[in-house]
Amino acid sequence: MAYLSNQTRYVYYIVITVFFLCCGSSLQAQAGKKSELKVSLSGRQLKLQEVFKAITSQTSLRFVYNSGQLNDQEKVTVSFRETPLDEALQQLLQNKGLSWTYVDNAIVLRPETKKNPPPGFSTGNRQDTAGKVFTGKVADKNGGPVAGATIVIKGSQKFTLSREDGSFSITAAPGSTLMITAVSYETAEVALGSQSHYSVTLADKISHLSTVVVVGYGKQDRRNLTSSITSVKQEDINRGPISDPAQLLQGKVPGLNITRSGDPNASSSVILRGASTLRTGEAQQPFYVIDGVPGGDISLIAPDDITSIDILKDAAATSIYGTRAANGVIIVTTRRPMKGQLQLSYSGYAGVETVSSRIDMMDAPQLKNFLATNNLALDPADDQGANTDWQKEIQRTGVSHNHNIAFSGGSENTAYSASLNYFRQEGIMKQSNLDRFIGRITVEQKAFNDKLKLGFSLNNSVTNSDRIPNQQIPELTAPGSANNERGYLLANSARYLPTVAPRQVNGAYNENLNRNGYYNPVAMLDNAYNELQTKVMLANATAALQLPFGFTYHLSLAWQNTQYNEGTYFTKYYTDNYNQLLPTGATNGLAYRSSFQNTNKIAETYLTYDKQFGQHTITALVGYSWQQDNKGDGFQADNFQFASDALGYYGIGYGSASNYKVDWGNRVYTKLLLISDYGRLNYNYANKYFLQASIRRDGSSAFGPNNRWGYFPSVSGAWRISQESFMQSATFLDELKLRGGYGVTGNSLGFDPYIATLQYGVTGSFYYGGYVNALGPTQNANPNLKWEKTATANLGLDFSFLQGRISGSVDVYNKKTTDLIWNYSVSTSLYPVGTLTANAGAISNKGVELALHVDAVKNDRFSWTSSFNLAHNSNKVVSLSSGDFLADSIPLNQPDGGGQTSATLQIIKSGRPIGQFFTFQYAGKNANGVSQFYDRTGKVVSEVSQLTNLADYYYAGNPQPSLLLGWNNTFRYGHFDLNVFLRSVIGHKIFNATLADLNRPAQANQYNIPVFSASESAKDVNAYRYSTRFIESGTYVRLDNASLGYTFRNIASNFRSLRLYITGTNLLTITGYRGIDPEVNMGGLTPGVDANNFYPKTRTILFGVNATF
Repeated sequence: MAYLSNQTRYVYYIVITVFFLCCGSSLQAQAGKKSELKVSLSGRQLKLQEVFKAITSQTSLRFVYNSGQLNDQEKVTVSFRETPLDEALQQLLQNKGLSWTYVDNAIVLRPETKKNPPPGFSTGNRQDTAGKVFTGKVADKNGGPVAGATIVIKGSQKFTLSREDGSFSITAAPGSTLMITAVSYETAEVALGSQSHYSVTLADKISHLSTVVVVGYGKQDRRNLTSSITSVKQEDINRGPISDPAQLLQGKVPGLNITRSGDPNASSSVILRGASTLRTGEAQQPFYVIDGVPGGDISLIAPDDITSIDILKDAAATSIYGTRAANGVIIVTTRRPMKGQLQLSYSGYAGVETVSSRIDMMDAPQLKNFLATNNLALDPADDQGANTDWQKEIQRTGVSHNHNIAFSGGSENTAYSASLNYFRQEGIMKQSNLDRFIGRITVEQKAFNDKLKLGFSLNNSVTNSDRIPNQQIPELTAPGSANNERGYLLANSARYLPTVAPRQVNGAYNENLNRNGYYNPVAMLDNAYNELQTKVMLANATAALQLPFGFTYHLSLAWQNTQYNEGTYFTKYYTDNYNQLLPTGATNGLAYRSSFQNTNKIAETYLTYDKQFGQHTITALVGYSWQQDNKGDGFQADNFQFASDALGYYGIGYGSASNYKVDWGNRVYTKLLLISDYGRLNYNYANKYFLQASIRRDGSSAFGPNNRWGYFPSVSGAWRISQESFMQSATFLDELKLRGGYGVTGNSLGFDPYIATLQYGVTGSFYYGGYVNALGPTQNANPNLKWEKTATANLGLDFSFLQGRISGSVDVYNKKTTDLIWNYSVSTSLYPVGTLTANAGAISNKGVELALHVDAVKNDRFSWTSSFNLAHNSNKVVSLSSGDFLADSIPLNQPDGGGQTSATLQIIKSGRPIGQFFTFQYAGKNANGVSQFYDRTGKVVSEVSQLTNLADYYYAGNPQPSLLLGWNNTFRYGHFDLNVFLRSVIGHKIFNATLADLNRPAQANQYNIPVFSASESAKDVNAYRYSTRFIESGTYVRLDNASLGYTFRNIASNFRSLRLYITGTNLLTITGYRGIDPEVNMGGLTPGVDANNFYPKTRTILFGVNATF
């Protein structure tokens, strides 16, 4: 139960939907006269404020009063059934010395002077004629007008209300202070000075258990939820130079594990409540819904345009999305148009990024000392007297800046909004950049007394990425190139000898091409480039028509087109010197160009029903969805032997006439159809007992003909214990709700539409007057291939204490995925090909999550709010087999470091989590300083060739963390605000394969080695071998973000607010890990492997401004 604060003298409004019966009264309120409105509610021992809230929910009329006029502890018993509003107010206010009047959309209470003052009461009657007339305008944080706000002269009973456009006027003495209050906003104060006009911006009042949450195909009051949903508002998302939208949520959501490298062009790994499939990439990611468009591209949305992000976690919340919801659903809501006069806002920042940590490689004196100690010497050509830090040679201080302009306005029936966003981020690596432009426009139209609502939005983004070819495994490797795992740019920046200068005196590059994969990183950077342009457009048209008897019909049509245009060029220097990284025969320059597009078409139509019968409320929806995805429509061309490098890939036609090739490249055109029916039913009794049931039927062209349709049901319920009569004596308790649910979802994300189809390809050639390609089967058909299904049980508890000062939730879940899809070995006597994609096996995830919000200190001058979240997940592969397909374990030869090709590092085994480390057991060093290992019998061996059996691999640790923690603190003092956010990942192991691959003391006179190797012996030819020696704790605590700001208000009549701030990101990391950074990839089948991790994380300091006009 929600209580009003008694710590402040002025009005606090909390809008909640309680005790309302009879749907339709709120619709009548818009069309009829206020005196004709009727209300229905009943209850015993209710506070007046609670009754006011119930009336507000039914009539849309707000109550305006001075908090001193009401007794906070006084309770009433009411029984209204279709009672006229005037009559209900008369009963409520009888003998309380209060009267009321209607002003715009508000019910104004005042000391009783006459029984029922007539409508049209002028608030100016409450003002003295003496003094000066001050005018102003009240707006929200987005610049929209706030109507019905109460403007009170502090220390008096004089007040007025803001009009529909937010404007107001009041007579007061200069030097007075105005108190401005409004429902759902924090109270603001304005000191009256010499100017006569003031603009006031109200901050949103956050009530963590009384907010509206976006769910699939609708919205719900959080207090009525029966499922597990976490909401992140605009003011809570992460700040800084964010190129990947997933970073907005890092550390903010219990159970959401997000990891990312420092590369501005890299994507994040996003895992919610543990991996539940053996497929990788998109198959492990949550499903995104953008403004109601399923599968919308989140890169279309600028962070400043986001108003909220809702993360649907359990099946009770996600099953309405069926086959794409097994990994959770993330719903992004952007700011909508606001009627009224034109409102304009600007937000922007500029900052610098520096390297936060590098791989600690030896400098020249350290290397020479090591060589002397171990009786090794450099080649004379390598001993140039230099002391080059090759990592610094290819790195720089990056500059990032972001600019967002938004405006909105409109009339009573038409509203519009638009925004423009420009973002540029220079990568910490030279020649790596990201440049993005986003434009959005939205128009909303109402007609027929608001019964018909039409909407149209158009989103467009253009992203230009400058990337580095052959930067590292496996990114941007030239198609068809040899797999020389040690020859990539970032690896060479660590391994190249520091005693060599980048260039000779004459300007030529220093090179020693006699060594395998040993290339000058500066030359590599200067002589190759890659440019990718991505254009995304999303158009969405919506319609909602209110029908009789509580029905509303909805229609949504969406079209999304994504175009990719990519070009790569390697100069003559590159092709002639680094040919091991390129296709055989490529000389005198090499160019690639490709262009392809993906198109998504979506049509959704659904009917909703909302009706109240006494204390019973029923809402329902039934719908139909059609979606077609076309991908890979395009071509690729490549050529070499150019007369000049001047034109780059733009001159691809000027190369070899005989070797010029145009084909599909590695792109395959695919078409996927998805047809769905869905429904949901919600029941609410007296705002205490809640039930929800939903089902979705999906049909997909991707699966076998025998299993094209899948059914995904869910059921859930909740009990608001705090609303029971036996809890009324617990005055410290505002809200206590127990909820639970069970449901089934599917996973078709990242799926090849032809995975169940017999496929043919080139399997050889034969001679018939010349060589002719022979076609043969390359993939078996499986007519029985079906969905992976994930069943989730969730039990949760929501709570709020001490008038909302402490609130939060606890969730416990059990998630099990069956019918895992994997490639199993089959007999070629039964099948054309030796593998078959089939269903077998199961994975489980069990865990607990906690979210806690505390208003630690809150008074007129200073406040401190703290939010904390914690999550624990236990992942286990239950089985890898079925009756038809058998597999006890899946060895993974990852990563593929130099000389490690046959070394198993991780094995997927039944009974253990995904990605468990299995590697050689380190047994120290022998008398000669050579690393030794235990075999399966416990015998110590120093020859790796003696370790040939899987039993020689020892269990070495779990890469999946035990705890994910996030802690956010916001302090406000006067006009200052300070936000500090810390994040921690605890209890997991990392395999430091990067360090292992660099640890080659026996070759220290040819390749640089880490400082770690200083105590090694040059005789240790096993030093780099993967073993338990390189298993380390991955636990860390990071000061992720800190921001200090100052807000100016009432600067001028047309200048509402100005906020200046400074923000730092990745400011401090506490860890014992020896690698470049403990935040390594947690996705895929090989989580926790720090392999080829040379791209450094960055530390950012930026300055920003937010302005509202």
